[in-house]
Amino acid sequence: MADHARLAERGGRAHPTEYYSGGATNIQPGPQLFEQQSTLVWTLIASLYLGNFMLLVLNLPMVRIWVRLLRLPAPVLSAGILCFALLGVYSLSQSTFEMMIAIGVAVLGLCMRRTGYPIAPLILGAVLGPLMEAQFRRALAFSEGDTAVFLTRPASAAILSLALVALVGPVLMRRRTQVRLPEPV
Repeated sequence: MADHARLAERGGRAHPTEYYSGGATNIQPGPQLFEQQSTLVWTLIASLYLGNFMLLVLNLPMVRIWVRLLRLPAPVLSAGILCFALLGVYSLSQSTFEMMIAIGVAVLGLCMRRTGYPIAPLILGAVLGPLMEAQFRRALAFSEGDTAVFLTRPASAAILSLALVALVGPVLMRRRTQVRLPEPV
């Protein structure tokens, strides 16, 4: 309901999330979608099969090229990947600031890899960060700005404690294995 109020507030322009959720196209996502919009659903499924078939047709002749590409030295391959990643970031936002953020995240990932931290949580945080931020704001709105709600509720307190253990645990375990007591003589 709030999304539709914001849609009306913007003067009738549909936001991309409105199209995604079906608000601007009168499509209601859910279990009834197969019955109400069966043509759309099966067209979408057919397009996915067609897309996979086209990828197969286009990539099978290029297998030798991809194998040769993987034989390039790692620094050359990394530089190419970095160039394409930065080109993608710049093409989305036309902002050098966001390119600097991408480079900062890459340097953070490199430091994490060199120190032995897993990189998967960094990628997960980058992908799920905006969603988590929106839910955090929603929780604060429900609690009227009181951050104590995250510590007073058992589920959220348990999740926060697990996150703290996951963050501090590897550092403590590494220090424990590095600092050994001298053996008694």
